[in-house]
Amino acid sequence: MAGEILDNRGSGSAGWSWPAIHPEGRKFALISAVVCVVTAFFAWETIAWPMAGLTIGILAFFRDPRRVTPRDDRAIVSPADGMITLIQKVPPPRELSAEDGSGTKVMGTEPVTRVSIFMSVFDVHINRAPVGGTIRRVVYIPGKFVNADLDKASEENERQHILVERGDGVMIGFTQIAGLVARRIVPFVKPGDIVAAGQRVGLIRFGSRVDVYLPEGTEPRVLMGQKVVAGETVLAEIGQAPMIEGFSQ
Repeated sequence: MAGEILDNRGSGSAGWSWPAIHPEGRKFALISAVVCVVTAFFAWETIAWPMAGLTIGILAFFRDPRRVTPRDDRAIVSPADGMITLIQKVPPPRELSAEDGSGTKVMGTEPVTRVSIFMSVFDVHINRAPVGGTIRRVVYIPGKFVNADLDKASEENERQHILVERGDGVMIGFTQIAGLVARRIVPFVKPGDIVAAGQRVGLIRFGSRVDVYLPEGTEPRVLMGQKVVAGETVLAEIGQAPMIEGFSQ
């Protein structure tokens, strides 16, 4: 993944810039903008103004800002922007743990820590790889569209499981889950692709959730209610299980 190298000693340069708009959203913004212009031309203001607001909202939803991903072999970075709403010990999904006869490594069936990140419609919806490695599985499952903030969404909603194998053989699984408003999960990767930590791997339209399944012996470094940033916030360090407490203020 190309990009400038920056460090904690002041190397590199940084500055604010307008975030790019992902190509997946440009067609929606264009349609909305055309309707806005046409209705404004005919002085249909009751339609033109809402369409102008919708166009701005679409551009904001599909924004794709640059991120600075820590280069640390132990780090598992957040795959999504949003809030940590669930941290639980659960068995990995069958799609990430069951043998399929191909000989591909899987996560296993022992309970691991699942970290759930809820993405509101105001969050960036581009999802990123939590670690670098090889994509071993991409499994799409149609389903319901219940509130993505509920625990049962992990098993009932439309979702897509992705399994990444690091170079050392450690397996990291994560799941993109559609929500009440979301109606499409868009993948950017397929099995066999090699990704870098923080690389864009997909998006979910209009509000959703991402679950991350940490490897055995690894616990999160984030707290319930904490806001995280895709490709930047370190969710956990492999092999580390610290007890961390925080205050809501």
